[in-house]
Amino acid sequence: MAVKVVCAGGGPAGLCLAILLKRQDPSHDITVHERNPEGSTYGWGVTYWRGLLDRLQVHEPDMARAVEDASVRWSDGVARVRDLTTRHQGDEGFGIGRHRLLDLLAERARALGVRLEYESELTEPPADADLVVAADGVHSALRTRHADAFGTDIAAGRNHYIWLGTTKVFDAFTFTFAETPHGWIWAYGYGYSDAHSTCVVECSPETFTGLGLDRMDEAEGRTLLEKLFADVLDGHGLIGRPGADWLNFRTLTNRTWHHGNLVLLGDAAHTTHYSIGAGTTLALEDAMCLADALHTHPGLPEALAAYERRRLSELLSVQSAARYSARWYESLPRYIDLPPHRMFALLGQRHSPLLPYVPPQLYYGLDKAAGQLEVLRRLKRWLGPRAARARHVHARGR
Repeated sequence: MAVKVVCAGGGPAGLCLAILLKRQDPSHDITVHERNPEGSTYGWGVTYWRGLLDRLQVHEPDMARAVEDASVRWSDGVARVRDLTTRHQGDEGFGIGRHRLLDLLAERARALGVRLEYESELTEPPADADLVVAADGVHSALRTRHADAFGTDIAAGRNHYIWLGTTKVFDAFTFTFAETPHGWIWAYGYGYSDAHSTCVVECSPETFTGLGLDRMDEAEGRTLLEKLFADVLDGHGLIGRPGADWLNFRTLTNRTWHHGNLVLLGDAAHTTHYSIGAGTTLALEDAMCLADALHTHPGLPEALAAYERRRLSELLSVQSAARYSARWYESLPRYIDLPPHRMFALLGQRHSPLLPYVPPQLYYGLDKAAGQLEVLRRLKRWLGPRAARARHVHARGR
């Protein structure tokens, strides 16, 4: 049966959902409203891994091929601490410009008959829509209008960060840590085209104020960062964007993801710390899950409940990994003086709930041994969740 779907937000989540629903039934009446002008997206490049392509291939093969063809890929990770560098081979990763990804999705949506309305913001659900989708990001106007019903909670992180671009094309996912008189500052760099990379810079509040970044304008701040990361940038500059500023990451959760015929998607429903590089993947997975639920369940209430139930379950491990990843960086002095190969090994283990409670050198030895002895692997798997639960109970009791 044809339905009228109205989506607020022309990002990856909203466009992907519109495409999938149109593929299921071309008679669906689907409109996507985006408050910004076409082509004015924020951000530089986004990352994803092979698993996302595999899932897209099942749902929308043409889209999967187009996204992969427009992406760059890497398999190595590089960590640079002071003047020491270590490189490790890892899983195959992909980078694609956010502009390019949105162009591909918009082109496919239009080809299928989806209406795209730019410079059009929805602040309340249209009365004549069968389904209203809030895919309008962390600041979602539709979700905010019904915040009590959704049970929205936002927790701010401790560290400061800023998204920048650079013409330095990294051939691996690169972590670089620079020591200053006011503490450490670090960057994550990854290529997303043959001409540009994303560069996310992060530091503690003490380093942020000690360096004077809180008092500098955007251009002055970029000049300082270019000096601090000159070795890894190889003479290339950093690129800002109008209105870009230092932020504290906000972890957003909702008690429920649907209210009547209004449903949350992507960052409007949840956020995960950028250090695990999963934001776009999770948004597209939300869209695929919601499309499946709407196709499988005959009634809208049952479909939205099934979508929420499945995604909340699937996100548990990802959200836990994101929390521990953010904490690893907030506790950087605990790890930074290890030999680079050991520090990088624990950087790769930063999602572990056990790591914060074990001395880093001991954890490194246990982890290395666990790769060889099954009994230690079992002990690690047994202790990790218990340490996480103990921490959770302790935090709630304070």
